[in-house]
Amino acid sequence: MLDLDKLYAARLQAARARPYLAAALYALHVVESHQVPTMAVDRYWRCYASPAFVASLPVEELASVWVHEVSHLLRDHHGRSDRMARARDLTGPGDRLRMNIAADCEINDDAFGHGLPEPADVVTPRLLGLENDGVMEDYVDRIRLHRHTERFTWLDCGSGADGMTRGWEFGPEGAHGLTDQERDAVRFRVAQGISARPGNTPGAWRRWAEEVFHAPQPWRALLGAAIRSAATGPGAGQDYTYGRPSRRSAGLPGVVLPSLRRRPPKVTVVVDTSGSVSDTELGSALLEVAAITRSLGGRRDLVTVISCDAATHRVGPVCAGEGVTLLGGGGTDLRSGFDTALGARPRPDVVVALTDGQTSWPASRPPCRTVVGLFPRAPYYSEDDPHHTPDVPPAWARVVEIG
Repeated sequence: MLDLDKLYAARLQAARARPYLAAALYALHVVESHQVPTMAVDRYWRCYASPAFVASLPVEELASVWVHEVSHLLRDHHGRSDRMARARDLTGPGDRLRMNIAADCEINDDAFGHGLPEPADVVTPRLLGLENDGVMEDYVDRIRLHRHTERFTWLDCGSGADGMTRGWEFGPEGAHGLTDQERDAVRFRVAQGISARPGNTPGAWRRWAEEVFHAPQPWRALLGAAIRSAATGPGAGQDYTYGRPSRRSAGLPGVVLPSLRRRPPKVTVVVDTSGSVSDTELGSALLEVAAITRSLGGRRDLVTVISCDAATHRVGPVCAGEGVTLLGGGGTDLRSGFDTALGARPRPDVVVALTDGQTSWPASRPPCRTVVGLFPRAPYYSEDDPHHTPDVPPAWARVVEIG
């Protein structure tokens, strides 16, 4: 029989050692299983425990196992494994074992200590000759199954670790499983506890909590929304016409006042073609800009692309991203590109700058809406100038991080 008193005492000790995980630990429903080798979790937040395994470990080590298993679920290892399997065609049981080992490495590099002893035969990055603070996706590429990893073939943390359903799991229709909304609520409560009182919480958990609160958004959707918002905002694409008199003319007999009309917005794309921006980055961004501007109803003459590194090289209409020839490869100074864009007649309603941000910016706000598509880069600091500060886009621009 499964010793539930011992197992629950271990969970209580785990919650005391890692109070920020308490909500997740007590959300797990325990299921006795003689088929699971140790303890395992499925994606529906059930914890399967072997009676023999529970009897063989002291309470202190069982507490560590509790923390290990619930970490798989909080970090969405099952969902990430499924996505990785589809992207890299990882289908066999050996591939799933590598994912389980990689997921363990992501967890175990900072899971123990401070009240939680390290269990025997635990898989750590150090044991496999890998560096700490990595993520499962990186570890998978560096793990190979050979004679040095034969001792880990027993490893089975359930579908909650690698996404592959086991025969001894209850599945989606079984009792005591959590719904998607309940699982998200548990993750949010744990992230809230970490963010509110980080204390000496490991850095990996703080980063995880930050992502839960501020989930990364698809940059294509954000870039499209930023351009559409700029192009349809007040004043953009608006002009006066005498083709239809203003309604205010009735109050001024003998005077014909023009009315305000809306025309398709004119968009100019200033592309940073310096040597620090790769062809792949530019190509992917230009394809999206071409699609976005087409969706705005822009004609060929309403969308212009400017290549610019330290000087403007080419100005021309953009019809399709693959038809744009980008010139450059030198230093970076987008001020020349902005001057060219704003000097055109008619002046653009929206300027979109695609850059890595390592450039000088106009000293004042341009007289039109500006969107910056920013290719992320590590901050650059000059050893020769201790007072140097990295270039950042100005506050007057709407910034979308690309990639």
